[in-house]
Amino acid sequence: MSVILEVEHTTIYRYRKPVSFGEHRMMFLPRTSHDIRVLTCTLDVSPDAEIRWVHDVFSNSVTHVNIPGQAAELKFVARVAVEHLGVRNLELPLAASAEVFPFEYSVSERYDLRNFIEPCYPDPNGHLRLWADQFLAQGRHRKTRELLIDIATGIREQFSYTSRYVEGTQSPLQTLELKSGTCRDYALFMMEVVRRLGFAARFVSGYLYDPALDGGTEGMIGSGATHAWLQIYLPGAGWLPFDPTNSLFGGDNLIRVAYVRDPAQASPLTGSYTGHDGDFMGMEVDVKVRKLAVLPTDLQTRA
Repeated sequence: MSVILEVEHTTIYRYRKPVSFGEHRMMFLPRTSHDIRVLTCTLDVSPDAEIRWVHDVFSNSVTHVNIPGQAAELKFVARVAVEHLGVRNLELPLAASAEVFPFEYSVSERYDLRNFIEPCYPDPNGHLRLWADQFLAQGRHRKTRELLIDIATGIREQFSYTSRYVEGTQSPLQTLELKSGTCRDYALFMMEVVRRLGFAARFVSGYLYDPALDGGTEGMIGSGATHAWLQIYLPGAGWLPFDPTNSLFGGDNLIRVAYVRDPAQASPLTGSYTGHDGDFMGMEVDVKVRKLAVLPTDLQTRA
């Protein structure tokens, strides 16, 4: 079956007196594919603004917003409805050559994946690989999918989730030292760990549906804000989602907006203002993801 999900993403900036604004950059439109279809999309900006859309180097949809004049409050409200077909990624078969770790990507795959295989963050003493060694049996091969699930589960069990509202992402070594982090920190940490094992991995920013908000018994960590996880490329199955924050590996809880090589390339909203020190009073972010309907199999519409 498929489900219809609605996302309402509100961001409000407040200032002590009217200020002028530089261009703002938003990423909120989900990526459409065989498993997710965008049904509706609106963006309301107050005060009135000029809006244009572009694709970045990864073909993510990016919204550029120019706000003329001055204001003491800047408000963005993005609303999106999607049909999520809930592909069961754990059931997708891997190529025979990739079923057991370690394995090698083909020459053509490595050529296209090389920027996602190479680590982005330094680890001069090899601490990230040493952390991964606990999941590698000495002298024994492991089933690839089981290994990656164990690594994601290990992050959730060994680290403590924390909320942090300042911009940016911890380095993987900081997350390892603190044994804590946000969903973005968890995703980056796992991404850099598996890259050191030879996997191609990319960072994913998007939204999380928490069934508990609709009366379900299952509760998700990280709802109420934008969410982050990673995808790992496995031959035969393609790019598969791994959410170490919630131990999710598919289904219809994750709504991807952007995938990138590094988290800094997937900020949900960035921009600037011109004013005096102390003018900025703070910001408020609220993300609501609701289930609107469940469609039987015979009513599914596939893109």
